[in-house]
Amino acid sequence: MPVTTFDDLQTIKEQALAKRATRPPLPQVGEIRPPTSKEIRVILSRCGVIDPEDINDYIAEDGYKALAKALLEMTPRQVIDEVLKSGLRGRGGAGFPAAKKWEFAAAQKSDVKYMICNADEGDPGAFMNRSVLENDPHSVLEGMVIAGYSFGARQGYVYCRAEYPIAVKRFRLAIQQARELGLLGKNILGSGFDFDVELRIGAGAFVCGEETALMASIEGKRGEPRPRPPFPAVAGLWGKPTIINNVETLANIPNILRNGAGWFATMGTEKSKGTKTFTLAGDVVRTGLIEVPLGISLGEVVFDVAGGIKGGKKFKAIQTGGPMGGCIPEHLLETPLDYESLGALGSIMGSGGLVVMDEGTCMVDIARFFMDFIQDESCGKCVPCRIGTRRILEILERICAGEGEEGDIEQLERLSTYILAGSLCGLGQGAPNPILTTVKHFRAEYEAHIYEKRCPAKVCRKLIHYRILDTCPGCMVCARNCPSKAITGEKKKVHYIDPNLCESCGICLSVCKFDAIVVE
Repeated sequence: MPVTTFDDLQTIKEQALAKRATRPPLPQVGEIRPPTSKEIRVILSRCGVIDPEDINDYIAEDGYKALAKALLEMTPRQVIDEVLKSGLRGRGGAGFPAAKKWEFAAAQKSDVKYMICNADEGDPGAFMNRSVLENDPHSVLEGMVIAGYSFGARQGYVYCRAEYPIAVKRFRLAIQQARELGLLGKNILGSGFDFDVELRIGAGAFVCGEETALMASIEGKRGEPRPRPPFPAVAGLWGKPTIINNVETLANIPNILRNGAGWFATMGTEKSKGTKTFTLAGDVVRTGLIEVPLGISLGEVVFDVAGGIKGGKKFKAIQTGGPMGGCIPEHLLETPLDYESLGALGSIMGSGGLVVMDEGTCMVDIARFFMDFIQDESCGKCVPCRIGTRRILEILERICAGEGEEGDIEQLERLSTYILAGSLCGLGQGAPNPILTTVKHFRAEYEAHIYEKRCPAKVCRKLIHYRILDTCPGCMVCARNCPSKAITGEKKKVHYIDPNLCESCGICLSVCKFDAIVVE
């Protein structure tokens, strides 16, 4: 039977709670570990608690109560005002006030408007949005309907990458279940408001995370960005007013309407309200998905939430914001984790990727790694990004290969400035961030590579060599595993590495059980 009143939702809630009391515990979500004392779970509060494939279990946690409140008790303008008061900023990277977008779209005179959920999470190692879609899909769906109601959209699209098959399956099921209960489709909750959602699967192009490229992909065109203005809120999908919010932004909406704008605004900072989910990766004790209040310091995240650097090594840098983010050194760990503070350091919040690096990381190689990714994912539409990122990558590859030249650092800085100023979309505009921040904070490493032909972190293969110590017992394990046959020696006698044959692959070091091999 379709749900038409608050009482209907309450009845389903009571039945679902009774059923939950007798069911076996749900399997633990591996990537979402128990929270530390510095974390606050809002977006992740239901993940691992509810059955994501059962809409009734979501309703048991007051699911769709916010939708009923919006449609039955509030005008579209009141919904916008409530979210504006909460201070919610878009969690997709730029941090633009979410309800401001809705306000712009609401002001447009159009018979057709669209609501899009951007689930094209492309940052390497990031899985915040995937986890929410897999474990709490109805929160995103409920947020979409409320957002659509606020500015007059009656059709929504979810753009999700094909690499997320479980998320796609569960969101598709969520759409079906919501339709069956009358929480999606025609005359939702008897309010006279119609809204439906379709799923669109992306092929994995990183640039399609940019909103205009995403819309082009939905329209069946090549995923390339276009100049703005006009902005999507004025002329977006098929030329109609369109709002694009990401998964986490939309999942916040039901919480705000249920608990009030004031509740949400108590968390975070004056300009960055609420909590934020992050993927912790790299050289820390505890990796995985976390949710912390905005404004927490980077140092608290690394040492309190993540448990510090593993293996007893020293902290070196943290990169925020994925491939287009900046690398932040140790002396800036007191920086608050919010939009303005990160921007002032030449980094970004991004969708929420945090990569922590220890003393064994080469910052030149890190810059090369991220530029390789960005260059490969550039759509090629604009020259500064297409050509500029290729030139930067070539310089970085030369430096890491021991072929750096005087003036390379200055050339990297000049190219970065041109790309930043001339690129069409956020991919190109953010591409220089890893370069500029590593040059600024780790310039000595660049100079060591170029002028001394050495890699201080002993990572770049062309700038290091391996040597066997006199303590070698002659077990011959390294010789048997050397792919280039560079190691010679008799059994039970000290072995020797031929530098002309050695490829600096490091296999010998990894298989030696006697600490008889060193990197120089």
